[in-house]
Amino acid sequence: MQYDVTVIGSGPGGYVAAIRCAQLGFKTAIIERYNTLGGTCLNVGCIPSKALLDSSEHFHNAVHKFDQHGIDIKGGVKVNLPQMIKRKSEVVDQTCGGINFLMKKNKIDVFHGHGSFKDKNTISIAKEDGKTEEITTKNTIIATGSKPITPAAFNYDKKRVITSTEALNITKLPKRMVIIGAGVIGLELGSVYARLGTEVEVVEFADSCIASMDKDCGKELRRSLKKLGMKFHLKHKVTEVKGTSRGVTVGVQKRDSEDKFELKADYCLIAIGRRAYTDNLGLENVGIAKDDRGRIEVNGHLETSVPGIYAIGDVIKGAMLAHKAEEEGTLVAEQLAGQKPHIDYNLIPGVVYTWPEVAAVGQTEEQLKEAGIAYKSGKFPYKALGRARASTDIEGFVKVLSHADTDEILGVHMVGARAADMIAEAVALMEFRASAEDAARMSHAHPTFTEAFREACLGATGDRMIHV
Repeated sequence: MQYDVTVIGSGPGGYVAAIRCAQLGFKTAIIERYNTLGGTCLNVGCIPSKALLDSSEHFHNAVHKFDQHGIDIKGGVKVNLPQMIKRKSEVVDQTCGGINFLMKKNKIDVFHGHGSFKDKNTISIAKEDGKTEEITTKNTIIATGSKPITPAAFNYDKKRVITSTEALNITKLPKRMVIIGAGVIGLELGSVYARLGTEVEVVEFADSCIASMDKDCGKELRRSLKKLGMKFHLKHKVTEVKGTSRGVTVGVQKRDSEDKFELKADYCLIAIGRRAYTDNLGLENVGIAKDDRGRIEVNGHLETSVPGIYAIGDVIKGAMLAHKAEEEGTLVAEQLAGQKPHIDYNLIPGVVYTWPEVAAVGQTEEQLKEAGIAYKSGKFPYKALGRARASTDIEGFVKVLSHADTDEILGVHMVGARAADMIAEAVALMEFRASAEDAARMSHAHPTFTEAFREACLGATGDRMIHV
């Protein structure tokens, strides 16, 4: 069967690319190696983790905050982890079912099996029953995503030494958990289990949590997570991980010395990053190049070294974010239709869905200093915000960085309740190159969390913050 566009991979980048191609009139196919559509994000990533984050936050609030609101829970509160996992699975099933509906609605042909290149215009699909099917295509979009990095020394066994995939399906609450990596995935899942009562210890090689984000955000988040009982070993490395049928032993060493110690736990969660997934894709059959980290090399139009074959999302350079992949999928589809889309990668926001949430867009303070760019800063604390006090969410801040001369907003960094939603206002303003003064003069409803952004903008324009 002949297609105008074939998409390999049905995660957010892949299914959005397929839908946009179909909307633009292309005969489109999508290939997914697993039985359900949605990729890592919908099945074992973004969606299920957020379901558990919300459930665990409800439990934590019931135990620690309800009494402040005058809500007495007689008889106590306990965790029903199997039900929590069941609800998470139901959310996943509903979401993936929605993707199936969208494929049918847009008349996209869906093939289940492992897709690989036979040649530039022929895709071979290996099915579970051992049979193989071939389709031909004018253009192909590679959207095969990523897999967790699991070094051999960590002895990943999917039982006691686990990744985020297995951590989403634990049905008996562990007493202790060691997490390797203080990045987004490690801290999100660590906070889930810490809220439920697990003793969580985090080992991180860098000198801060969420090291790629603004340092102030890492400090504030660490301070908050320590209140949950989480312990941190920053500037430490893991030397070995040994798993048994009953638990794990993790060898840890200080980064700059010979000091060593061991941590024992029920589980060790490996969360040190992800790698581009291009296994058995047949790239060698068409001569597509990869870089030293296994990512597919593309040009400014996201086209590989082979004309007509494109790559998006986690398999290419850049942040491994679902919404980044979606933007790239849309860009490729619209280019194929002769349009002139663009992506400003500086304005793709990053979010950590702990509570408080962390969200950021643009340049960090460290990046501006390194680049020698003169800037102004305004920083407003949540504890001075009426809406935050009303909901008892007083942890966090909003920091706005603007150019010292032009006042253009260069970066916005938030830690606090609803930061994941609030960052969109900053993205919109920065898309139109607004100044801190512009944002400060916009009317913000009272009382809301977004008033913190306005106050921080007032601070960046000068000593003008009202409520501090």
